[in-house]
Amino acid sequence: MIGHRQTSKEAYLRVLPGAANLRAAVYSYIVRQGISGATDEEICDALDMGGSTERPRRIELVEGDLVVETDRRRYTKSGRLAIVWVARKHLIVRDVRQDG
Repeated sequence: MIGHRQTSKEAYLRVLPGAANLRAAVYSYIVRQGISGATDEEICDALDMGGSTERPRRIELVEGDLVVETDRRRYTKSGRLAIVWVARKHLIVRDVRQDG
C-alpha cells in the first residue's frame, strides 16, 4: 500500500500548475543522491538553479511528502550548517530492510 500512496503523491505533484519541470528536476536530483541526500545549496549548484527557484520547489516536495528533512547537516560554502534532504522512498526501503 505504501507504493500506491507514493505513486498517488507523485501523480498529484505532476499535475500542479506551473513549475512542474523545475520541481521534477529537483526531485530527480534528490532521488539520485540516494540515502546521502542533498542540501539546498548542493541542489542549486548541481541544477544551476538559484535558491529562490529551488527552495519553493523543494518545499512543494516536502509538503507532498516526497522529500523529508534528515537529522544530518552538511557545511555550505560559507561554512554554515545546512539541512540534508532525502527522498522519502529511500527511507521507506531502508526501514523495510531493517525490519526484516
